[in-house]
Amino acid sequence: MTIRVVLADDHPVVRAGLEALLTSLSGIEVVGVASNGREAVREVVTTRPDVAVLDLQMPDLDGFAATRELTRTVPEVAVLVLTMFEDDDSVFAAMRAGARGYLVKGAEQEEIARAIQAVAAGEAIFGPGVARRVLTFFAAPPPTAEPFPQLSARERQILDLIAAGLSNTAIATRLELAPKTVANNVSAIFTKLGTADRATAIIQARNAGLGTTESP
Repeated sequence: MTIRVVLADDHPVVRAGLEALLTSLSGIEVVGVASNGREAVREVVTTRPDVAVLDLQMPDLDGFAATRELTRTVPEVAVLVLTMFEDDDSVFAAMRAGARGYLVKGAEQEEIARAIQAVAAGEAIFGPGVARRVLTFFAAPPPTAEPFPQLSARERQILDLIAAGLSNTAIATRLELAPKTVANNVSAIFTKLGTADRATAIIQARNAGLGTTESP
């Protein structure tokens, strides 16, 4: 089966080279070319190819915006990004926009052909360097959520000291606050945690990992 492709790149020499390359590949037919994002969207909507190969930096409408527009209007068309940029921001912005593949210019002919075939078949594919970035991103542990989001930063700080065993007077001294201010914050903490006493608040706080602050 022939895979129909629209190609978009704002550099005439690059665009012509890519068109010649793709045309030479067996099973791939270039049905449209564009020099900017707006033209790319128009060509894709008109010709309904299987794959749109887009650069990211293009005038009028950049590749990110063009990808979002194509994902919204013709979601059946797979977008393959072919660009010089391989920084994390560009990679993940393109993915969020709806790109199914991401290659860096300079990729081998076989790699480009394989990527076009893969995204046309509904797969996601990335060049080697990009793939490493994606894997590293998803292998990283998720950021730890701040415990007790209902508390203000100051209240969380005071709860941490309560869990460490400090009295209100000691907390006031440590934070250079008036004792009345600390007492008001403690009362607000108990209300927000739904607890009636200091002991229960300490248990909740320590279960959430607070209370490791060393006493003076």
